[in-house]
Amino acid sequence: MRRNRLLTVLSVVLVLALTVGAGWLAARLGEEDGRTEAQAPGSRITADMVVAEQVAPLERVVPPHVLAVVATGVDDAQVERVRRIRRVRDVIVVDGGAVTLEGRRVNVFAVDPSRFRSWTSPETARNQDLWAALAADRFVAAGRTARELRLELGRPYQIVARSAPDVVLGGTAPLGIPQVDLLVGERTGAALGLVSSVALMVNAPGASSADIAKKVRSVLGRKAAVVDLSAAGSQTGSSYLDLYKKAAVTCPGLSWTVLAAIGQVESDHGTNVGPSSAGALGPMQFMPATWKSYGVDGDRDGKADIMNPYDAIPSAARYLCAAGAQRDLYKAVYAYNHADWYVRKVLSLADAYARRFS
Repeated sequence: MRRNRLLTVLSVVLVLALTVGAGWLAARLGEEDGRTEAQAPGSRITADMVVAEQVAPLERVVPPHVLAVVATGVDDAQVERVRRIRRVRDVIVVDGGAVTLEGRRVNVFAVDPSRFRSWTSPETARNQDLWAALAADRFVAAGRTARELRLELGRPYQIVARSAPDVVLGGTAPLGIPQVDLLVGERTGAALGLVSSVALMVNAPGASSADIAKKVRSVLGRKAAVVDLSAAGSQTGSSYLDLYKKAAVTCPGLSWTVLAAIGQVESDHGTNVGPSSAGALGPMQFMPATWKSYGVDGDRDGKADIMNPYDAIPSAARYLCAAGAQRDLYKAVYAYNHADWYVRKVLSLADAYARRFS
């Protein structure tokens, strides 16, 4: 219930953002009055146009832990204060707002594809064609949005905001950001009149995402809608549960529900990543010595990071597999934590997940 309320508030704030920002954006958009629709940046791109754009290669994946939206925009001083919060490693700020597509109100972020790609899931981040399309002033839709609106790749669609440009659908992918339906490039965002710096995302490995969300809210004020993405992902299955499912495939016979149950018991799906009293770290609570033997680079960024769920969850699958999960699940979970109560709790939670998602 709390998660639904937060996401509803987030959606409302994004809708308000475009309206609240309309006044000061009007002057900026007025500079485009002498141009035809075809001349406006990102206004019309047909499917047969070939646009050569360079997108920086993916260097690393940055899991977002907190998302904040402020209808009037976030100022530079606030961003700097968020950066100084203890354990915050990365912050990215984007333009955005609400637009109309195919008669439906949807939320959109305007991003620099070279920078923003790192903040999406590894599979999405590695899709070079997707980000090249975005850099070429096409738009990208979340998979669920594309299905609901029956959008077709390569077809131009009118996106209605302060202006109403036609923009080609360049790709679909899981975006992994609650209530965000579309991505456009920064030029298209400017043409649409989206609000500058309307949202920021925070990466804070090793910290409690709930604690970081609280501190971000104190910096941005009561008008900010702040979402703990770790908590949202644990309840919706759009983030952590997807990782559990993908990791389980690497160990034939291991159900993703067991990984999900361990993730819930160990860290509440990344909410409390330690260190524990015994020194365990990360969303799957590995001991550093065990991590040296079983840690894997799940997101292929060149580093096996104990704090990164994209690495930690497949590492847990590897450990359970090595402990014989295919043959004796009780024994494998017991190897993970030497306690009968722990095994019984994990297996009970795994059964609950199986019933819920069957």
